[in-house]
Amino acid sequence: MKDHRLVLGLRPNLAQFILLAVNNVFVGTMVGLERTVLPILGKHTFHLTSVSLLLSFIVSFGIVKGFLNLIAGKLADRWGRKPVLLAGWLLGLPVPLLVIFAPDWSWIIFANILLGANQGFAWSMTVTGKIDIVGPTRRGLALGINEFSGYIGVALTSAATGYLASAYGPRPVPFLFGEGIAVIGLLMAWLMIRETLPYTRLEIAKGSYDLSKETLSLGQIFAKVSFQDRTLFACSQAGMINKFSDSAVWGLVPVIMAAEHFTVAQIGMISSVYAMTWGVFQLFTGMWSDHVGRKIPIALGQLINGIGVALVLWAHAYGMWFLSALLMGAGTALIYPVLLSAVGDKSHPAWRGSALGVYRMWRDGGYAIGGLLLGFGADFLGIHAIFAVLAAIVILSSLLVIVFMKETLGQH
Repeated sequence: MKDHRLVLGLRPNLAQFILLAVNNVFVGTMVGLERTVLPILGKHTFHLTSVSLLLSFIVSFGIVKGFLNLIAGKLADRWGRKPVLLAGWLLGLPVPLLVIFAPDWSWIIFANILLGANQGFAWSMTVTGKIDIVGPTRRGLALGINEFSGYIGVALTSAATGYLASAYGPRPVPFLFGEGIAVIGLLMAWLMIRETLPYTRLEIAKGSYDLSKETLSLGQIFAKVSFQDRTLFACSQAGMINKFSDSAVWGLVPVIMAAEHFTVAQIGMISSVYAMTWGVFQLFTGMWSDHVGRKIPIALGQLINGIGVALVLWAHAYGMWFLSALLMGAGTALIYPVLLSAVGDKSHPAWRGSALGVYRMWRDGGYAIGGLLLGFGADFLGIHAIFAVLAAIVILSSLLVIVFMKETLGQH
């Protein structure tokens, strides 16, 4: 397809947009497979007593996903989005099988290295592809739908695997379901999804961009997103610290609830409430940011998330767990697509994929950093004490957004 036949916008590209969204449901499903089952598997099947060792599967996931987010952006700008998407799905194929046949915890860690690669490549490309085709005016809406689709996959699978694990045991039934999803996701990416890189060239041709800023090295982009630009720094730290709280929900909440004698199905439902709230609200928060700007939702979201984290300290009844999950999900929904939109606003189309890759490296590197801090902190201070520390960190992140971030809506 030639560039002159392309049109930017959601409506003229609706079919491909929907295909990218559905594919991201399957990408999210790969993470949802583990949300409920793996922490319990580690405690009861592999008999792990150290919290830091238990969270090692999140650390390995975060290190690989964060690094490959960076690589994926650069590869996508050079070679195109579709080859990177296909690579992500190929790397995800062995993950459920490794969990099914794992004789010890090292296999789980290796499976999560591959899962991190799957997410780093595949989710990155569903994000970048949607940004490519909708153009600058509907970016918040597009990313809200993208993150909604992914986390609906996480939410539904968290609940489903909780039920399947309660009925049939943690292995193999939940992960056989996951293997089928991986095969469908790969075939869909290969046969139905088109390349979207030409749309960035169209946006450059139609827009009033400063051509002197078009060519930046990866090192220059890394420095700009990480610390040189105060707004992009504020976005990067907010994304990273949000993953601290997500690591706690993924790795620690199931352990606390199991110790309080909640069933696997009940734990799965709390994980699902968190992910479902996160997913559904993003349909509105991304669109809202297209009208009110990016800064207000990001700062507000971090504050609400911090309050939700703090409620874990008093969460003993099931209703309080529900409220805590609801607030953490709502807070994350406010920031998640909006941070991506803000980075997209601040980036030239020629290196936007790389800029998003750097941001997502810091954001998902929060799984690794957060997993280490939470694991060792829980071993030394206790699980409940580490939630008090985490709540303070998340609220401090909100203040950093208020101080350092400038509004990005309408910059291009």
